[in-house]
Order: sequence, then structure tokens, then C-alpha cells
Amino acid sequence: MPEAIRKVNVIGHLNPDTDSICSAIAYAYLKNKVEHTTIYEARRAGSVNRETAFALKHFGFSEPSLITTVTPQIKDTEVQKQDGIDAETSLFEAWNVMRETKTDTLPITDGDDNLLGLIATKDIANANLDIFDIEVLGNSKTKLSNIVSTLNGEMVLGDPEARIESGSLRVGTTPEMMEDTIKAGDLVLVTNRYETQQFAVGAKASCIVVCCGASVSNQVKESAEANGCAIIATPYDTYAAARLICMSTPVRAKMISEKSTIKFSINTAVDDAKKTIASSRHRFFPVIDEDSKFVGLVSTPSLLTAKKKHVILVDHNEKSQAVEGLEQAEIMEIIDHHRIGSIETEAPALFRNMPVGCTSTIIYQMFKENGLEIPKDIAGLMLSAIMSDTLAFRSPTCTSMDVNAGEALAKICGEDIPTYSDAMFEAGADLTGRTADEVFHQDFKVFSRGNVKFGVGQGSFMTENSRKAAEKLVGPYLAEAAAEEELPMVFYMFTDVKTSTTELLYFGEGAEDVIKRAWGAEVKDGMAVLPGVVSRKKQMVPPLMATFQKIQEEQD
Repeated sequence: MPEAIRKVNVIGHLNPDTDSICSAIAYAYLKNKVEHTTIYEARRAGSVNRETAFALKHFGFSEPSLITTVTPQIKDTEVQKQDGIDAETSLFEAWNVMRETKTDTLPITDGDDNLLGLIATKDIANANLDIFDIEVLGNSKTKLSNIVSTLNGEMVLGDPEARIESGSLRVGTTPEMMEDTIKAGDLVLVTNRYETQQFAVGAKASCIVVCCGASVSNQVKESAEANGCAIIATPYDTYAAARLICMSTPVRAKMISEKSTIKFSINTAVDDAKKTIASSRHRFFPVIDEDSKFVGLVSTPSLLTAKKKHVILVDHNEKSQAVEGLEQAEIMEIIDHHRIGSIETEAPALFRNMPVGCTSTIIYQMFKENGLEIPKDIAGLMLSAIMSDTLAFRSPTCTSMDVNAGEALAKICGEDIPTYSDAMFEAGADLTGRTADEVFHQDFKVFSRGNVKFGVGQGSFMTENSRKAAEKLVGPYLAEAAAEEELPMVFYMFTDVKTSTTELLYFGEGAEDVIKRAWGAEVKDGMAVLPGVVSRKKQMVPPLMATFQKIQEEQD
């Protein structure tokens, strides 16, 4: 048998920046070219900022699909493919389907695969044992065709699609015994006795079932036609027919309706499903897709064997920056250029971490190592990532490898680096119609050192006007952002690309003292001006980490 195709999500960090998105797309492309037994799909772990959106549009890409968690979902379990049955299917036929398919639950669907309900063996058993419900066929508007198929019979007279509209189920013995029991509209089981058949017809029965394979005379047929009485013949004796006939009831009359059914979306987390079914006595539960169409059944045991999602992380290796549920996923690879963080893996994984300015620089090297030609559009995305992370080669994190990769990629995609990078940065700095929350989270990361946890955001600006406008918008929002992120301190870098200067705003008790100790900078009006500081990775986070460690040591 051919090897099963596996799917791997290539994901950047939360609050993705241009490198996070573009590197995910580029690396997924590379992996799909190198391997053919796996599908690699780029995903985003948050909203795309305007700088990234500019790059994607410029080179003809759509945003990657959003992924918010990598915890196992119902679609990662063994969903049993089970065809739905029609609502008019008889209980008897449903029972036979269960025996043939060796299942104890059947879904009832309409012609468009919408779930109408479920029928289980216990529902059929309960209906079969309810021997005193003699009005079930009328109350459920049972089709005559259901009775014919259930009793292995023949439609002697009448329309098979007609329904039992009312009345009770009766057994005809003798006219004397039937006189006080048979009412108009009843369904009557009779034998071969002419007078019994004729009496039932004359009493305005809606249908007579002639048992034991007995014949029906022309006189009875004529009388039945005149009285609007249908005739069904069955080879079964009266006892068997009486036992079976209630099983011709349509499943819709005994099913658990869709509104009362515990059902799951294919995207429901397995952990959530386990909690939901903990108190349920059912074994199988219907599964619906994104369009609310029925796709199959999931059993309680299958939830215990859900497959882990396979992921590749790019541009991060810290748990605080990763999508939810990473501890329940299988990490296949990590491609990053940041400090080694807190992520742990259960099994060995390829971990490529290099001291360069951008993840796309590493991916460029991997293209060369695999002898793969880089398409023009992919080259454009990788160039965008390098320009963004190195601030167009101005950042101290920029290495000769970044410069060489950026220049080579620019030749492939046909872009002039200064012209393109200026346009990209200007697009990212545009505040038109944006909220403080959107600007704050366009490039924000959470870090931790010991018991200290803090967040650092950054925006890069080509003009003083755009930088000051962003400061005016985001500054008052920092307190709210800290509360929402549950962080004691947040810092935000407003970086002027051309002058290589950062104006640092902050919030949190002790944050001002931390800034003074980390850089010896003067803090005025809630802002510290840090000349030459443009890199969060190399010039912002390390001094903060060192300062927090010193403070902890002093407190100890």
C-alpha cells in the first residue's frame, strides 16, 4: 500500500510579523518540493499586520489560514464513515442495517446531508417492547410501503406511498368479536376467513393485512376499493405479523432529534469532547463539518487514540509565543534565529538556530543546500522578511549572511531594495482606520526570566510624523494591554528606521527603574530615548533580562 499522506502545519509566532508569515510560506514551499509523502501547509497564528499584508499583496499571495490551537481535534480521531438513513426508513430496516454494519447507532439525514437525528438499538428495542402503543402507526403517519417491506408482503390494493393517518392496530378474529373493537381508520390483521376480511372492510378500516399467505377474493377487493381500504398480503402468520408490524414505524418517530443530540464539529477539541460526553450513556456521536453537514460518527474509545498534530515552528522557539496546545502536538522541526527558549519536545526534532538577523536568511541557505531554484514570488516574500527584521540592513542583528541573501533575493524578484523597503515600511506605519489594539499587537512578544514575565512590542517608522502618531495612539493603551495580556510590565519600541533611534514607552510598577538600570537612560514624560537601539532581539530583550536577573538576585 502507498504511504499515507501526512499533513504538517508550518507556523510562526503569535502576533505574527513579516518574517513569521513569509518564512512559514517559504519553508512550506521548500518542504513540499523536497518531500512528496507529506503536505506542508503554512499557517498564521494571528492577524496579519499592514506591513506583511503589503508584502503578500505585492507578490501575489493570500494570507495563510488562521490556526489558534494545535490540540488534537475531532478530525484527528478515527471518524467512522456511516451513511445517513432517510427519516422514513422503518425501524425494521434500520435494525437490519445495524446488524449488517455491526453498529448500534445510525444517523438520520436529509438529501443534503443535514443531520436530523440519531437512532440507536435501544431506541428500536424500546419501541418493540411497547406492545400497548396500538396507535403508533397512525400517530407516526407510517407509509404503507414500510408495512409491506417489514412484513415481506405484497400491495394487493392501494397506493404504497399512502400513509396510515389515524386509528389503532387491531387483530380481527370473528365478526362477533370485532363488532365492538374495530373503528373507522383502524389497521386490521386478518386471516383467510372471508367474513372477517369483509367485516373489517365494511367497518371502514383504512387497511387490512391478510396473513398466512391467504388469498383475497374479488368481492373483498371490490368492497375494499369502494370503501377506500388498502389491502396488504403477507406470508407471515398473525402472531408474527402482529409482532413485526410496529417495526414499520419510521425512524423519525423514535429518533433522538438533532436538537437533543450531543454532536461535535470536526474542529472541536478532543479534550472538550471528552468533558461533554463524560455523563452520556451513548457510545457514538455525530460529527459535522464547517458547513454543518454530517460527516460521520465518533466513538468514545476513538477519542482516546486521537492523532497528534504535526508542526514546524519558524521564527520562534518559546512556548509563550507559540499557538495554544503545543504540548499536545508533535514538533517536527524548529527553524529560528532567536535565543533558545522554553519549548520542549517529546521526541528528537530538527532544530536549526543560527545567529542571523532573519529566519528567511536561514531558509535561503536551505534552498541552496537542497539545490532548489527559488521562484520569483517566494524570493520576494523572503526579501520582505529580511528587510523587515534587519530594518533594511540597519539593525545590529544584521549579518553578512543577511545582506548576501537579501541582495540575491532582490535580483531574483527584480526589486530595488531601498525603494521596496521604504514602501513596505510606509505601508506598515499607516494608521488609517486602525485601533490602538491593532497597532500594539502587530508585533508583540512575551518573554520570561525566572519568575518575571514581560512583553515587548515594536513598530518601525520611516517618518517622524508616523512615529509620533503611533505613540499618541498606543501610549494610553499600554495599561489596558498589560491587563489583557496579564503582564506586570510591557514595553513598546517606536523605532525610527532612518535615524536608528528608539523611543521607548512602558507601563508597569518598577518599569521606569528597570529602564534606567538597563540603559542608564533618562526617562522623561513616560518615555526613554535610546539612540542606536533598533533591535528587540539583540538590544532590548537581553538588557531587560539581565536587569531582571540582577533585581532578583538583590531580592534573594
